[in-house]
Amino acid sequence: MSAILRLLRLDHGPRIDAERVYLRLPRLADHKPWAELRETSRPFLQPWEPTWPAEDLTRAAFRQRLAAYARELEAGEAFPFFVFRKSDDAILGGVRLFNIRRGVAQTGVVGYWAGEAHAGQGYTGEAVKAVVDFAFGPLALHRLEAACMPHNARSAALLARCGFSEEGYARAYLKINGEWRDHRLFGLIAPS
Repeated sequence: MSAILRLLRLDHGPRIDAERVYLRLPRLADHKPWAELRETSRPFLQPWEPTWPAEDLTRAAFRQRLAAYARELEAGEAFPFFVFRKSDDAILGGVRLFNIRRGVAQTGVVGYWAGEAHAGQGYTGEAVKAVVDFAFGPLALHRLEAACMPHNARSAALLARCGFSEEGYARAYLKINGEWRDHRLFGLIAPS
């Protein structure tokens, strides 16, 4: 079965459990709650993300997103997770493990977002820690990397709580909200 069909099935995995949240691959049925969370959080999220296309929250764009996720998953290059609260199955945000490189690197990059109503409650930190365990456990990666803009103190603090160490500074690293932005670079090595 192709990765796209697997991603559209209702019973696909992996599922990662943490104390108050669980993470799983996105499904087509997630479109409406995902789009509502993103829309209500738009002013909160846009300063930290690439420019949103006009049609970004449409069902058609979500299908394209799922297809892209499926291709990355099939190639072993990424694991896109949505984060849900265990108590009520509400979608809270997402954590993506991507740019997975095998061979001599055995590394990946972690990115994350949370809906505004759920930020600052520890959910995203739990989810990132769960993805770290998944990356260093079943995936047997050696190193993880993450980045945040210099003035994003909350994101830097989250990474520190999850065990990441600041390793450097990259000028004009990513195009965020229409402008090339500097980023602080973080890394985490698998425990020996």
